[in-house]
Amino acid sequence: MSDTIENTGAAADAAPRRGRNEGRGAAARRASRAGGGPGPSMPYIQRKIPVYEVLDEEALQLIERNADTVLEEIGIEFRDDAEALALWKEAGADVKGERVHFPKGLCRELLKTAPSVFTQHARNPMRNVQIGGNATVFAPVYGPPFVRDLEGNRRYATIEDFRNFVKLTYMAPSLHHSGGTVCEPVDIPVNKRHLDMVYSHIKYSDKPFMGSVTAPERAEDTIAMCKILFGDDFVENNTVTVNLINANSPMVFDETMLGAAKVYARHNQACVLSPFILSGAMSPVTVVGTLTQILAEVLAGASFTQLIRKGAPVLFGTFAASISMQSGAPTFGTPEPSLVSYGAAQLARRLGLPFRTGGSLCGSKVPDAQAAHESANTLNMTLLAGTNFALHSAGWLEGGLVSSYEKFMIDQDQLGMMQKMAQGVDTSVEAQAMDAIREVGPGSHYLGCAHTQANFQSAFYRSPLADNNSFEQWEVEGAKRIEERANALCRSWLESYEAPHLDPAIDEALLEFIAKRKNSMPDAFS
Repeated sequence: MSDTIENTGAAADAAPRRGRNEGRGAAARRASRAGGGPGPSMPYIQRKIPVYEVLDEEALQLIERNADTVLEEIGIEFRDDAEALALWKEAGADVKGERVHFPKGLCRELLKTAPSVFTQHARNPMRNVQIGGNATVFAPVYGPPFVRDLEGNRRYATIEDFRNFVKLTYMAPSLHHSGGTVCEPVDIPVNKRHLDMVYSHIKYSDKPFMGSVTAPERAEDTIAMCKILFGDDFVENNTVTVNLINANSPMVFDETMLGAAKVYARHNQACVLSPFILSGAMSPVTVVGTLTQILAEVLAGASFTQLIRKGAPVLFGTFAASISMQSGAPTFGTPEPSLVSYGAAQLARRLGLPFRTGGSLCGSKVPDAQAAHESANTLNMTLLAGTNFALHSAGWLEGGLVSSYEKFMIDQDQLGMMQKMAQGVDTSVEAQAMDAIREVGPGSHYLGCAHTQANFQSAFYRSPLADNNSFEQWEVEGAKRIEERANALCRSWLESYEAPHLDPAIDEALLEFIAKRKNSMPDAFS
């Protein structure tokens, strides 16, 4: 299995250069790509609360020793990639067929050149995000072949759905990143759809985005489109895409993922090395056993990017879930995967790598109470673990098979609450509220005091979806469940959407590139 259907098998804000616009100043070129966006957009999170850690030093050292043993004695397979095997042999690994055995310390030594913090640039510089450090970046669901639409139908996703989710992500204040395969548009041939997907992220949003990883040539197309948008030199010297590279757990990297990783690393683009773990099927049933395997897989895959290009950004990623030992179905929001993710975050910090996990995960088929509690359990862990890049933060339903419009709207509301939580406790003079306490005194109330009047609009997070009115008012207004309110809000967002400005010359060049590439290949739907 894979993290996504697509995966089957603080830098300076420098301005990019672009040949057709050389006569304009750098700042003007940047401004020409920028869109204002609807309403107040939240910047990426800079956490002011501590991380939660579940492993002590003894446990961390134990897992690290065991991972070293896995790497040295058992090894990791790099399948159908002679170049990868040759690079590992040259680096000092013991290569036996497609199995690579790593001398103790080799992978960690290679990873010393990987940055602990980097900036992913957006076409609107106000949307740039920091990956690593105390930053958390929320990105939407990735990979589902199905959608649950606003009419309540579960059906295959289309390119129109894909564009809609990009638009909604652009409009959502609490989502900092446009994501990647927000759904799989099956109405376009599989060998061509990546072009429409990347173009949609560029056209309908000005937030940072992810590239295609289903084949090396599709990764190359992503790079080519980024160079049309940002300029050749800028792309080679700055990170403009983050790209999901799954290990084929247990302990295998296949030629598709290796090919995409090589393309992106060579061009200085970020790879998220993510073992896709369903404990009990793809890793041991225990937390420590799973963490041992995850660490071994990440060490091998992440250090490989440094063989391709020293200094290429790479993230320590994991997607952790458990399975029902009765049916074999994936389960979400349960304690054990949270413990795995907390532990993996600690291991990532010890390696000095940015960390990816979490989201708003659930196994429910509709956005109901099961979806809510499973997603809340996962999302709280995501924030408290200190996750830097959180994929699947909004829209995930049915174990990742479905992108849901209504669930997206509910999730993005929860993300806003997480952002408020991450701000921590304000201890400024204004926040101490001593004037208010003196003004009110014993036995009165704070509703009318000067401090409340000055701060009531921003004092508490205000949900656009939760109904906290009386039963009678709720009943008069139609007795609507939150899914119905989410449906209405989603429709209103899509009706009011306005695209961010994109330089017409860039748009024309992108469309010309897409047409040329599509004309060069026959349709393939598998």
